[in-house]
Amino acid sequence: MTTTDGLSTITIRSFLTPGDERTLADDVLDGLTRPFKELPPKHFYDTRGAQLFDAICELPEYYPTRTERSILVSRAAEIAQATRASEVVELGSGTAEKTRILLAALAAAGTLRRYIPVDVTESMVVRVADELTGLFDDLEVHGIVGDFERHLEHVPAPTDGPRVVAFLGGTIGNFTPGARRRFLRGIARLLRPGIDHLLLGTDLVKDPAVLEAAYNDRQGLTADFNRNVLRVLNRELHADFDPDAFEHVAFFDREHEWIEMRLRATSRQRVTIPGASDLVVDFAAREELRTEISAKFTHERLTADLDAAGLTLERTMTDDAGLFALSLSTRPLNLKVPSVE
Repeated sequence: MTTTDGLSTITIRSFLTPGDERTLADDVLDGLTRPFKELPPKHFYDTRGAQLFDAICELPEYYPTRTERSILVSRAAEIAQATRASEVVELGSGTAEKTRILLAALAAAGTLRRYIPVDVTESMVVRVADELTGLFDDLEVHGIVGDFERHLEHVPAPTDGPRVVAFLGGTIGNFTPGARRRFLRGIARLLRPGIDHLLLGTDLVKDPAVLEAAYNDRQGLTADFNRNVLRVLNRELHADFDPDAFEHVAFFDREHEWIEMRLRATSRQRVTIPGASDLVVDFAAREELRTEISAKFTHERLTADLDAAGLTLERTMTDDAGLFALSLSTRPLNLKVPSVE
C-alpha cells in the first residue's frame, strides 16, 4: 500500500504470511515440552497485554520507560548532531511515542527525510504513519509489518544520508546471550560502515530491590500482565489454562544479572492445547513456567556484546541516577560483520 499526501509518502509492506500464524503453536510445542518449561515474551502483547503494559509503564515502581524518555528529551539534540541521520529505522516501533522526540530533533536539525517502523501489528504501523506524516512536513514513512527477529532483510536500503537503527525500551535484554549477539549481528548488517548508527536502549545493573520492585508492583498489574499469556493460549490455541491457578513470580538472578518472570502452578494440573497438535501438558504443584528474562547491562557487558556483533560503542548516555542507558554504536570501516549463524 502506498499513499501520497502533498510531499509526504506512506508505504506499508506486510511480510507476514499464513505460515507466521503457526509461530505461537510452534513456540508452545517447543517451550512446553522442555524439562524446564518456557515461552518467549513476545506473546504477551495482544490487545489486552499491550494495554496492561502501557499501564505498567505509568507505575511509580516501573522506571525504565520514563527514564529512557528523559534521556531522549535531554540528549536528542546531541544524538541528532552526532548522527546527522536522514532516516530512522525503529525495530518494534509500537506507538513510536519516545521515538517522536528523536524525530523532532532530527527535523529541527534539517536532516530528517524518512522513518521506517517495523512492527507485527499492521493497524499500529498504519496509525503511526498517519500521525507522523501529520506532524512532520515532507516525511516519508516506509512501514514494515513483520517480526523484527525474522524480517530484517525486508528493511529497505538506506537513502543517501546517514541512518539510525533504533531498538529502544531495553527489549534487547529479552534475548539470551547467544541470541542477543546473533540479533545484534543482524542489525549490524543494516548499517553502512562509518556512516550509520545503532541507538540501543539498555536497562542497567542496579540495586536488586529496585529491579525486583519494578516487576512486582503493589497493584498487581505485572502479575496480570504475566498471566495474560495464558489467556492468549486459551484464545488462540483453544487451551484450557486456568490463569488464576498460576501465581506471578519475578526475581533478580544475581549470577546471570537478569530479571526472570515465571508463572508458578498452585496445584497439580493437566492442560490440553488443541491448537498445538493436541498437546497435553502436566504441571506439578509449584512447577514454574518461565515467561521472560530481562537482562541488565554493565558497560563491560554492552561493549562485549557489541564487539561480538562487529560494532563499536561510540557513546553512552544515562540518567543522573544511572538506572538506564542509551548508546550509540557504529560499524567500523574495514571490519567484517561476523556471521549471523
